[in-house]
Amino acid sequence: MELLINTYMAEIIAVSTIAVFMAMLPGADFVMVTRTSISNGRLAGLYMSLGMALSVCIHASYSIAGLAVVIANSAWLFSAIKYLGAAYLIYLAWQLLTTRETVNKDQSNSTTQMSPFIALRMGFTCNILNPKTSIFFLSIFTQVVSVDTPLIMQGSYGLIIILAHFIWYSGVTLLLSHPNILPRFNRQKQKIDKIAGFVLMIIAINLILVNYA
Repeated sequence: MELLINTYMAEIIAVSTIAVFMAMLPGADFVMVTRTSISNGRLAGLYMSLGMALSVCIHASYSIAGLAVVIANSAWLFSAIKYLGAAYLIYLAWQLLTTRETVNKDQSNSTTQMSPFIALRMGFTCNILNPKTSIFFLSIFTQVVSVDTPLIMQGSYGLIIILAHFIWYSGVTLLLSHPNILPRFNRQKQKIDKIAGFVLMIIAINLILVNYA
């Protein structure tokens, strides 16, 4: 194993660097984790982060199997994923933009409960329907990773990407849900929901209009 690591060190460094920057790149995932951590608390944010990490596991699996190339080169399949992803973001955005909560002084510093399953499902769905993630994995496993790279190393690269996403979004959750920070955001929950909804709508429209081919 040590020999493999030494042999493929350049690939490990390249994949790790790209994975970190990809995880930190602002997008729909970041908006959802931020909003959920503030409005629904730390546990919901962590489960949403886990859901996103699990969806990254799916992306990594089909990329290693070579299906990422099939998806990228199948116009109807890629379009289906793109429009499903956009539709889901529009649905989330509409919910945030139209939700009207009555907030009083006693409730302004509290969070609304969200079940772990719902948070997990939302995180998973948001990421799995993101065509940008498919393109990201396609670029990793066609441009960075050699065709001669052993399967065990490719699996390790997938694990690195999964951990990068989970650690980053968990870190965001832990920061925003900190007892010294969360009350400041809780007083502005309605404004945050509207901003998050507006941003998600912009991302969805961009997803529809931009051609990734």
